[in-house]
Amino acid sequence: MDLDRFFQKSELIPTIIQEEGTGEVLMLAYMNKESLGETLQTGRTCFYSRSRQRLWRKGETSGHVQKVVSVKTDCDDDTLLITVHQTGAACHTGNHSCFYREIKSFQE
Repeated sequence: MDLDRFFQKSELIPTIIQEEGTGEVLMLAYMNKESLGETLQTGRTCFYSRSRQRLWRKGETSGHVQKVVSVKTDCDDDTLLITVHQTGAACHTGNHSCFYREIKSFQE
């Protein structure tokens, strides 16, 4: 598979990680061509860390790995949606999802 089409606008592509079964959004990270290639080859998520300027494999220190179920792209090929089986917490804070801090709720 030619991965170049996903990197026409930038060297990094935003990647939404969603839990299979519940549909919960667990995190957002970035991939470069190398990390996407590794993810597609191994079936485990690998990202590019903008702060560390290197690849990081989810769970390499925590053991909280993400096994890939599916990889989808949006209509413009500039965002990925990866559905996973999550082991343990997805967030480095220990929370299951990185999206646990509510700013405002609009409930009827």
